Amino acid sequence: MSSAALSAVAGPPRGASDESDPTGIDMTQHLTADCYERWSALGRDNQPIDPADAAAILHGDGIDLLPLVHAAGQVRRVFFGQSVTIHVLDNVRNGACPEDCGYCGQSKDSDAAVRPYKIKSVEEIVGQALDAQRSGAYRFCMALSGRGPTDRDVEHMCQAIRRIKSHGIRTCLSAGLLDDEKARRLKEAGLDRLNHNLNTSASHYAQVCTTHTFEDRLGTLRAAREAGIGLCSGLIVGMGESYDDLVEVACTLRELRAESIPVNFLLPIEGNRLRQPCSGGRALDPAFVLRVLCMVRLVNPTAEVRIAAGREHHLRSLQSLALWPANSLFMEGYLLSEGQSAGETLKMIFDAGFEPVLDNPSAVPPELRELVENQAPRASGGAVTELKPAVRGAAKGFVPVKALTVRGSD
Repeated sequence: MSSAALSAVAGPPRGASDESDPTGIDMTQHLTADCYERWSALGRDNQPIDPADAAAILHGDGIDLLPLVHAAGQVRRVFFGQSVTIHVLDNVRNGACPEDCGYCGQSKDSDAAVRPYKIKSVEEIVGQALDAQRSGAYRFCMALSGRGPTDRDVEHMCQAIRRIKSHGIRTCLSAGLLDDEKARRLKEAGLDRLNHNLNTSASHYAQVCTTHTFEDRLGTLRAAREAGIGLCSGLIVGMGESYDDLVEVACTLRELRAESIPVNFLLPIEGNRLRQPCSGGRALDPAFVLRVLCMVRLVNPTAEVRIAAGREHHLRSLQSLALWPANSLFMEGYLLSEGQSAGETLKMIFDAGFEPVLDNPSAVPPELRELVENQAPRASGGAVTELKPAVRGAAKGFVPVKALTVRGSD
């Protein structure tokens, strides 16, 4: 893609880093309570916050986390209410990829213990889509390893998409680099969204991958847009980027009008070249992850912001708080790693006061149906808490509490 075409699609790079300050902004800027209301007001009017403010949020100095989460949550509620869309991801073909993406266990340079397998049959793909629907998934996401699909791959996936769509299931496909003709065929088959993450900024991309370019990825997104396919494109946080890199890619996604933005946080997978999650020279922690999600929401007020890979690992006990800025998540795992089960995910959503978007609640399996119909906060009153085995009385050495004597200090 030419420089002129790149500018037309993605706009100019944002916020070149200053050597003395990785954020490129004056961090002595005084942040007051008025900032949170100003950011919220901008977002509710579908206006992005300034890149300098976005970088300040990531840096964290002077940022009060709960007011920030509240400000982002106000924007989220204007456009999405309390709803949460759940996505299930299926690896349709695994491993044996000729690309050298440093974050991926399927890369040709990775020594991760990944078992390659050929493309799944149409019947298997459709069956897994139906399983995802029964688990409460709003959308079924398929991923095809490799640089890009062959004509035969595209026809195979078109067959699967037609079958899946006949069951009323929304679809998303990640298939690598696409040209206009292949994107058109997928659209005609009924594909709703194409996933092709930008992953990081244009200036940092060569540190992540050298076998294709940032411009190649923009070209695929342009092909999908021209074919009429919705764009699902996001980022991976923790690949050694600066805060400016994160702000730049968030702003580029706004310029691309990406309908869906999955925010991934690098998982430390043994064998991958990039396996020490850090951003701005710091290791990732739950508070920083929340600040990233808030920043992405405040730059992209109307986008579906999804908590993607790394949710459980990096957010830990603050997972449910991430639903204030984000309105979507994955469950039951990612491309290569395990994730929270359907039941655990639904309980978290209900406990936090949000509502999963379920097209057909009666279709979920029996073990989840009562949870969906009653909702966890209201049903929890009837739950029974089990005692530890060591205090149930049958254990050796058990002493009833009433038999204990408390002696005075004399």
